[in-house]
Amino acid sequence: MLLIHLDVPNITIMEARNFITSREMIQDNNWLLTTMNGEPRYQKPPLPTWLTAISAMLFGANSLFALRLPAAFMVLFLGIFSYYFSLKLSLSKNHSFRNSLILVTSFYVIGIINEAPWDIFAHGFMFAGLYFLFNFFEENKAIWKNAFLAAVFFGLSMLSKGPVSLFALFLPFLISYGIVFKFKTFKQKIVPFISFILLFLIIGSWWFIYVRYADPEAFLAIASRETDNWSSYNVKPFYYYWSFFIQSGLWTIPAFIGLLYPYMIHRVLHKKIYKFTFLWTIIAVVLLSTIPEKKARYLMPVLIPLALNTGFYIQFLIKEFSNLSKKKDTLPVYFNFGLIATIGVSVPIILYVILNDSLKLFITNYILTAVVLLIIGILLFRSLVQKNMKNTFYLSVCFLVSVFVFGLPISKVFNKNEAFTPINSLHKYEEKHSINTYAIGNLTPEFIWDYNGKIKNIYKNNDIKTPTENKFGLLLSSENFNKISIELNTNYNLEFIKTYNLNVGAKQKDRLISQFYLVTKK
Repeated sequence: MLLIHLDVPNITIMEARNFITSREMIQDNNWLLTTMNGEPRYQKPPLPTWLTAISAMLFGANSLFALRLPAAFMVLFLGIFSYYFSLKLSLSKNHSFRNSLILVTSFYVIGIINEAPWDIFAHGFMFAGLYFLFNFFEENKAIWKNAFLAAVFFGLSMLSKGPVSLFALFLPFLISYGIVFKFKTFKQKIVPFISFILLFLIIGSWWFIYVRYADPEAFLAIASRETDNWSSYNVKPFYYYWSFFIQSGLWTIPAFIGLLYPYMIHRVLHKKIYKFTFLWTIIAVVLLSTIPEKKARYLMPVLIPLALNTGFYIQFLIKEFSNLSKKKDTLPVYFNFGLIATIGVSVPIILYVILNDSLKLFITNYILTAVVLLIIGILLFRSLVQKNMKNTFYLSVCFLVSVFVFGLPISKVFNKNEAFTPINSLHKYEEKHSINTYAIGNLTPEFIWDYNGKIKNIYKNNDIKTPTENKFGLLLSSENFNKISIELNTNYNLEFIKTYNLNVGAKQKDRLISQFYLVTKK
């Protein structure tokens, strides 16, 4: 289920940045001093880029499937540790398995693969570290082993995205654990705990130290920009994350009800564990809300404790729903899963209307999607009537999986842009005319990725650094045309050749459109 959409051709700006860096690792053999378009890119530590580059070396450097594969495996990795972490919380195997399914089918946990930020690596490794740290706190055996393994995964998390997961996942875990479990047997573990801290700091920070001394000027400039972004970039109000449970997608309503502490605390068997997952979730949201810079994907770590917390509500429904009669207990369930069932039985008509003239192109996917979702929708209605919540839960998971397996190729029908022109075709023109291509202003990463090469920006600090060649190619956007009209027209002839448009949908983004000129010295 996690691998089914890896070959979707559309590439996001975040994917482009990270995949370019992976490609240049391979092409230029710069595995430590990472670059993008030949320029230093030290904003993110290199571990996910290494893993992506290795996958690319095995399966193809320009294969989106290969480049997305490590992130997909990290979702699977996250699901496995969710299962074992739940078992450590004394939950049953079935309950633990459902927790794992809730996590890996949450909207943004799946969606983050297609955006390819390195968050999934940072939080996946951190969650594995927390599993061993929980063992370290709770058990009096294998103390050093658990401390060592926790340190290794904490260090790998830092090598994936710096200290982000320490703040977003570890700190709220530590606070909620202290409130609920009180660190009862911690005194005799102080030395291994200090060793754990030192080891994960060494593992997690060596690359930063290396780059700081190997390329100090670029490192400090990038670090300064990144620090400024925390307080001046994408600034959102404190309450921006308060609808965080919506990011769980299919589980939005169950996740919301699972967070109603006064309602749930009297309906769960493991009250202490429920209190722990509840506090972990809420404290994580509060801490993230204190940072001025906010993005939807920064909520991804919250979905980890949220999935564990939601599992308590699903477990309650499986055990007790057949005995419930009050509307406040049954209405949300019928609405949530009834809506999924309604969508399922409506899909044949909805898809038929959407596809319209394109139906013949996607007839196989249409038939498979329509039939499977129709059957799942009917079975969902049947399970709800029978008040069989176990079947309802698993059918809902099957619904989501089926949408991705059978329905995702149909999304190509929305990618209609007659003007789409890939820029990788420019290489033939360059070869024919024996020219190099430059850019006025930094090109968006999607262009660099599609070009499959480096394009030097000759416009910096409000000044054009004119190439020494008598003839060269020039890429620029419409808004940058005025920058060259005066400075270049005096000494050069500009011949418009072609517009490259990387927009795949009807909605046009200006940053994905660039004009190419042949520039010849007078």
